[in-house]
Amino acid sequence: MLSMKRVFSIVGFGLLIIVLAIVTFTSWYTVDESEQAVMITLGEVEEGVSEPGLHFKYPWPIQSVEVLSKETFSLQFGYEESDNGEVKDFPKETKMITGDENIVLADMVVQWKITEPGKYLFNAENPEEMLKDATSASLRSIIGSSTIDDALTSGKVEIEKQVQELLSTLVGEYDIGITILAVKLQDVDLPNEEVRKAFTNVTDARETMNTRTNEANKYRNKRTEEAQGEKDAIISAAEGDKAARMEEARGDVAQFNAIYDEYKNAKEITQKRLVLETIDQVLPNAEIYIMEDNGNTMKYLPIKDATTSKPVAPAEEDGSEGSETNGQ
Repeated sequence: MLSMKRVFSIVGFGLLIIVLAIVTFTSWYTVDESEQAVMITLGEVEEGVSEPGLHFKYPWPIQSVEVLSKETFSLQFGYEESDNGEVKDFPKETKMITGDENIVLADMVVQWKITEPGKYLFNAENPEEMLKDATSASLRSIIGSSTIDDALTSGKVEIEKQVQELLSTLVGEYDIGITILAVKLQDVDLPNEEVRKAFTNVTDARETMNTRTNEANKYRNKRTEEAQGEKDAIISAAEGDKAARMEEARGDVAQFNAIYDEYKNAKEITQKRLVLETIDQVLPNAEIYIMEDNGNTMKYLPIKDATTSKPVAPAEEDGSEGSETNGQ
């Protein structure tokens, strides 16, 4: 009996040590800066712990802790890149049909992180697999409503935006504690070399057309600016000529008014003066003589000498002089 009691004592002491060890080693846990913890009390998920450091909890099996990472994860859809840089493609995943019934190969990388660790642990058996399926469904849906030109050229940014919006909606409906940060199309290509070459030729032709169109628009803008400049110069010259003509007209009016005032004071003299000035303007280089006929006597006035202010000798009033003058 004593030996049995001793055995029981030893066993009890051993069990006590085991219990104390369990209590000691399961009552504390640590969380570093890149981790977040979920506390589970008697099977019920409590609020997560994200503060780094040493934390106390009730010993197992009363409370247990699941520690998850807070880092950003990358889901590679359609390919797999190993640590040594080797890339393995999965064409069955990436082959899909565009909205204009062409076949393309599209792969994508999705950046995501765990924002609700409790839901991530218990709302789905394999949340990463659900995320991959949701990515495939979202990408195929958006590619299926896009044209092949958009998928291969300038429409990639819009496709990425639409895929991220649809994928975020699906993940939110699944409620698996994941947040989508970004999506990026890695490669969108055609399924065979012949089709790729034909599409490349079409793309090159389109780029050439766009280049020529841009050059034509540039030349048109240049010529339009030059024509506008010429137009402005012509308008400016016309306005200057208009102003000059108006000033000239005002001067003519002022001159006419001055002559008219003189005409009112001495009509006959002014009339003769106007006649002489007009003849001199019309025939500036002609040898013209004005003669008066008074019986057998003739008097003449050389206009050219008068206009050049040369002295002119008066003609004598006799018949012989008159005959000589008449002969001239």
